[in-house]
Amino acid sequence: MNTNMKPIVFAILGGAALLLLFSCDDKKQNDDITQSVNKSGSVETAVQVEHLDSTHDILITTHRVWAQNQEVKTITYRDTLPALGIEHTSAENAEGETKNVQVKKDYEIFITVK
Repeated sequence: MNTNMKPIVFAILGGAALLLLFSCDDKKQNDDITQSVNKSGSVETAVQVEHLDSTHDILITTHRVWAQNQEVKTITYRDTLPALGIEHTSAENAEGETKNVQVKKDYEIFITVK
């Protein structure tokens, strides 16, 4: 290869590498995620699962209705679900020591809004 062409080739390859690095952004932009609730007119929904006993969990769904910057109503539903059992995992304490422990499995929550 011609020695006059080496700096140009390296500059092109370096620029391509920089473009590749800048395009690999771990943050996924999602316009649907909000940091605050529009209290002038909206329904805020919270879903959580609490462990009741070894065979049952409780699904708690809470809806808060907002209108004209005031909470108009709170609606709460409680449903009993079968527990998913126990899973084995490793846990770390404050000193950095790891230990194998048994914990209750948690439900994954997926919400579809139409």
